[in-house]
Amino acid sequence: MKIVIIGGTGLIGRPLVGLLRAKGHDVVAASPSMGIDALTGAGLAQALEGAAVVVDVSNAPSFEDAAAFTFFRGTTANLLETARDAGVRHLIALSVVGTDRLQASGYFRAKLAQEQLIAAGGVPYTIVRATQFFEFLSTIADGYTQGGAVRLPGIALQPVAAADVSALLAEIATATPVDGIIEVAGPERAPLAQFTASWLGARDDTRRIIVTDARDYFGAPADDRTLIPDEGARIAPTRFDAWLTAQSQEQGA
Repeated sequence: MKIVIIGGTGLIGRPLVGLLRAKGHDVVAASPSMGIDALTGAGLAQALEGAAVVVDVSNAPSFEDAAAFTFFRGTTANLLETARDAGVRHLIALSVVGTDRLQASGYFRAKLAQEQLIAAGGVPYTIVRATQFFEFLSTIADGYTQGGAVRLPGIALQPVAAADVSALLAEIATATPVDGIIEVAGPERAPLAQFTASWLGARDDTRRIIVTDARDYFGAPADDRTLIPDEGARIAPTRFDAWLTAQSQEQGA
């Protein structure tokens, strides 16, 4: 079966391509660096010709409001039009748990607009909302660093390993479209500060953590439910401490 991965050279896309090829599928890793640009449409029709499934794991190059909206709306409109013309039977898109609860953020308004376009786009679909990746903790820590301290809001997180998200997407790519949303999260729920402290400690990062009274996530109002999946979410197997250990071993190799 031919499967096209939009964003096939990134954090989620690269292992996803490998998993699907190992199962014997004809997989196209689509990205601008490969001459396939979903935003401009360059190379898209040729890439999707004969494809049964398209998986979109691409991300906006900027979190700035207008840039994110232009990216997600443009790529999704192009994908839907090209997928309809090509007779694609299943469009899968990666989104974020809490997207509908973070609408004070322009980035998440753009993600919700993407989801809505897909739902109304006339192609059988599955939207996979994942919680924050373990790998994103570096960005979170840096984004909340002020004066040598990481000043974090007191909210809960249930992060997931990127590799587990890739594995779930590989499973969904060969399954029947649900025409709805599937959520996936890691097996552990704890304060954001606890995960970040473990991440910093594993890297001998001396930044101290301060839990503030703020109830936000990068400027959007948030609480202990905002970034947590609803009941019925798929729970991935990788625990955070096991992931940290594996990361340390890789760095020491």
